[in-house]
Amino acid sequence: MHNIRPAPARLPQPLCAPLDTVRKVATPEGCELSLRLAGPAVRVRAWLFDFVIRLMIFAGAMIVAGYLGRLGAGVAALLAFVLEWLYPTLFEVLWHGQTPGKKFSNLVVLNDDGTPVGWGASFARNTLRFVDFLPFAYACGLFSLWLTPDAKRLGDLLAGTVVVYRDETRFPKLADDHFQSEPPPFPLTLAEQRALIEYRLRATNLTTARAEELAELALPLTEGMHPEAAQARLFRIANGLLGRHKQG
Repeated sequence: MHNIRPAPARLPQPLCAPLDTVRKVATPEGCELSLRLAGPAVRVRAWLFDFVIRLMIFAGAMIVAGYLGRLGAGVAALLAFVLEWLYPTLFEVLWHGQTPGKKFSNLVVLNDDGTPVGWGASFARNTLRFVDFLPFAYACGLFSLWLTPDAKRLGDLLAGTVVVYRDETRFPKLADDHFQSEPPPFPLTLAEQRALIEYRLRATNLTTARAEELAELALPLTEGMHPEAAQARLFRIANGLLGRHKQG
């Protein structure tokens, strides 16, 4: 396990823009998230999937409304409003940033800081879709996706949201009783976070002596600490990175 050192106060700026679509986000806990931005093609696919679902619901409702006369016409108009404006907002907030189309395409809507999208942001980004649609076929929205660095349509710019690929990483379940967590004392690079998580997942399968020996190498996180205390601290920081907290 390599030494972990504090990040410099100021990192040099890259000489050119990154060629990939990864967006780095620093969390208040000093961790760094990597968000893979979704481009126009996959977002159009997600929208088409949702459009088909809404069209099928509306078509079925129209068949029923045909038997209700004027009342049916009112119900159809109300349903059209719900499907057009509330369908995406309800799903994004209640279904962890995903509509059925986004789930099918492995996408998720997040705030710019990587936190889950809320009612206000979701409503704002979806309300502005009528502008993205202008002058036809979501032309403004597509141009905005191509021209903005974070692949944002106008609604995303207004709401402060991004559409990214959902992280499919699955960590094995931990069967021990170490649930306490703490934030790292300084920002950790992605490689350092991975090293801590890897240690956390494998330490219980190592001998006690080997696990404590590796913990002592994680400087300066464990500098001057007793081996058992060093291991416990690395466990707490890794638990925070994994989102592992004591229930109740």
